[in-house]
Amino acid sequence: MSNPTVIVLAAGEGTRMKSKRSKLLHTIAGRTLLAHAIDAVEPLEPERLMVVVGHQCADVVAQLGMIAPYAATVLQPELRGTGDAVRVALEALDATLEVSGDVVVTMGDVPLLQGAVLIDMVTQHRAIGAAVSVMSATVDNPAGYGRVVRVGERVARIVEHRDASEAELAITEINAGVYVFDARLLRNWLSQLTTENSQAQFYLSDVIELAVAAGETVVAYLNPDWWQTAGVNDRTQLARLAAEYNRRVVNQWMLAGVTVLDPATTWIDADVDIASDVTLLPGVELHGASSIAADAVIGPYTTLKSCEVGQRARVVRVHAELAEIGGDARVGPFVELKPGDIVAAGQRVSAAPNVTAPPPTIR
Repeated sequence: MSNPTVIVLAAGEGTRMKSKRSKLLHTIAGRTLLAHAIDAVEPLEPERLMVVVGHQCADVVAQLGMIAPYAATVLQPELRGTGDAVRVALEALDATLEVSGDVVVTMGDVPLLQGAVLIDMVTQHRAIGAAVSVMSATVDNPAGYGRVVRVGERVARIVEHRDASEAELAITEINAGVYVFDARLLRNWLSQLTTENSQAQFYLSDVIELAVAAGETVVAYLNPDWWQTAGVNDRTQLARLAAEYNRRVVNQWMLAGVTVLDPATTWIDADVDIASDVTLLPGVELHGASSIAADAVIGPYTTLKSCEVGQRARVVRVHAELAEIGGDARVGPFVELKPGDIVAAGQRVSAAPNVTAPPPTIR
């Protein structure tokens, strides 16, 4: 069976961010939300990848050209809901070659979603022979999310929060906005969507009820890690998800042999590389593509952005960007390294009070 077609919905306005930038261009762990969305779907090795853009689309398209130049984009001219966004995407894809097989739909603002989960969801969808699979999660506070309404164990429909009854609002199983569809059936259902709801929009979630009415198999893929289903709509949610993402990254590095004395004050971007037996002291931030070699000690209170640190180097209370620190070097305290600065192997550089230190040298 061929690999799925993937549609990433990145057309949301995100006005609650109160920002000049598109919501999709805000960052977590050094990557934009859009980059996280692309990272999640890449393990599916999609036959075709379409990203639906809307608000501030020029900047979003430019970012996409940098991180996934193979992806196609289509503009949703009016933000008329997720159902309309998928319809626009399918029409654009069909204009070159009609889509067949599985269509995976994901959101552009769910930064903790993992590719392994998407692969498992598609595998389950195919094994069951489902027409529709919807990712769900059980949460303590489902406010704002669509609810998965079941009859017994079967999925009957999804009701959006604004349209839910009091009984439906009590449901804690939510719709994550991630789906797998049979392409042929999806086209027909999209044509039947209406705007008879509180927001006057075409809800993609209404396809579930249409599929059930047609006697097709609809299943929910329950994601046990609800963080993977959490979206970003404002800056408080952005901060909350950034903290959880960082907690996971720091934990992974500790399991890989890195000593982190205070995980709560240590921040590590997604593209950082750290060797075993590195020690990170409190207040350390490692950003960009920083690389730290074995047995180095970083911190306390040090920020490195896209820097290279050699073996056994000691870096204390330093702020550095695009700099290189050689093995066995001693840098700090109170040193700033600027782009292009190189501290040679074994060199000592300090700007502490009452200390005269040589400047970084260029090899």
